[in-house]
Amino acid sequence: MKFTEEIARRRTFGIVSHPDAGKTTLTEKLLLYGGAIQEAGAVKSNKIKKGAASDFMEIERQRGISVATSVLAFEYNDIKINILDTPGHKDFAEDTFRTLTAVDSVIVVIDVAKGVEEQTEKLVKVCRMRQIPIIVFINKMDREGKDAFDLLDEIEQKLELRVTPLSFPIGMGYELKGIYNIHKKNINLFTGESSKDIHSTTAVDNLSNTDLDDLIGSKAANDLREELELVEGIYPAFDRKEYLDGDLQPVFFGSALHNFGVKELLDGFIEIAPAPRPKKAEERLVEPDEKDFSGFVFKIHANMDPKHRDRLAFIKIVSGVFERNKAYKHVRLNKNLKFSSPNAFFAEKKEIVDESFPGDIVGLHDTGNFKIGDTLTAGEVLHYKGIPSFSPEHFRYINNADPLKSKQLAKGIDQLMDEGVAQLFTLELNGRKVVGTVGALQFEVIQYRLEHEYTAKCSYENLNVFKACWIDSADKSNEEFKDFKRVKAKYLAKDKRGQLVFFADSSFSLQMTQQKYPSIKFHFVSEFEPLS
Repeated sequence: MKFTEEIARRRTFGIVSHPDAGKTTLTEKLLLYGGAIQEAGAVKSNKIKKGAASDFMEIERQRGISVATSVLAFEYNDIKINILDTPGHKDFAEDTFRTLTAVDSVIVVIDVAKGVEEQTEKLVKVCRMRQIPIIVFINKMDREGKDAFDLLDEIEQKLELRVTPLSFPIGMGYELKGIYNIHKKNINLFTGESSKDIHSTTAVDNLSNTDLDDLIGSKAANDLREELELVEGIYPAFDRKEYLDGDLQPVFFGSALHNFGVKELLDGFIEIAPAPRPKKAEERLVEPDEKDFSGFVFKIHANMDPKHRDRLAFIKIVSGVFERNKAYKHVRLNKNLKFSSPNAFFAEKKEIVDESFPGDIVGLHDTGNFKIGDTLTAGEVLHYKGIPSFSPEHFRYINNADPLKSKQLAKGIDQLMDEGVAQLFTLELNGRKVVGTVGALQFEVIQYRLEHEYTAKCSYENLNVFKACWIDSADKSNEEFKDFKRVKAKYLAKDKRGQLVFFADSSFSLQMTQQKYPSIKFHFVSEFEPLS
């Protein structure tokens, strides 16, 4: 198959939502339709032994939440689909924000009963800022929830989106009879007594036809006709260009748990969603169909397989073909690297691939060469933009709880920090280690993973820090800088890269310090590079 055809048949997207909106369940059902799995797993259920394929970390299975982005690839109707299932919990938002740099479009999942929730607002804001095309999937239609029009209004107001329904529910909860596909003009019905039964699809070219009354009953048919008339009058007609530009968001309804409305979503998605898109580098705009390979690291994951202690760097291919055993330039290190076993993903299952195309996600075995945001190219110097890094908001001392395992603890902390799970600081005064995270739940994840993946135990002590600021001064030999280091000695630490960090214990003390030492720069982003 020609290079351009391979690009055209790829769809790389992220699934985002507030926790518990059904994101991971939807991912499972998409895999089921794609024939990638034979049986869909449940995120939380004692009755179903099979766990969700995308929640492959032990802690995710125990807690029933996603704590790391997982990558899943499958084929559907000759389209190669790459799904990035992201964590919904706000404590793991950093992973989600980084993942959004690697997708070409996004599906936002909304719970019919809860409507638009806080985390969804934040994530959609980032998507809008980056003009990522968005499809909205309103989930759990088999439960009682908000009226479809009220929900659409809420999405428009809270998320500031301009929506147009491409499918519409016939009833809701116990009254849910099916879904009308506006895009394809057919009806998908529940058949049998239980909503878990198989569904049948019937073409309905003319809504005024009495066949519709026979199918779903006169009351439901009349309600549907009125609602679709309203939809036509209120919402704009679907325009693919407006969707791709991020100016119009199609909406689908369904119930992921009962496979309902998922096929409409998947069929609609592969028809309208974008193939790999150009990406902005600091130097220039890079097009996917350029012949020279380039890609960037958006995630690092240690111990994908705890038996092998492997560490993988996830690379999104932006342009050209990535080939196995070919040397590529690591831009930051300015050296060439070869990869003998690049992996394609299916959650924790991996298979070696000989070549990958723009839009694909490739896992490269890493011995410590990669950091998040690194670029690999065929030789050109490129730096891809927009990989965010957050200043930590929670800080704790980390102590070794098992002196016999200090080596394992050091290795574990080192690798987990490289993943971007948290940041590690070493106090200048006494060398004590401090972990800083964006969310408090991350401390639990670190503790759990250290014990189960590295056989090391740690304990925490609280530390009163309001903000970590990266410090820089144009002249490090001047008296002001020396005075700052002397007076603030007990509040100073070094991060993993050896950069100086000031721990402010309150907003007031930070303000006073900034006023007292005007020649010193205080940075709130850890990606800042020193001037020297």
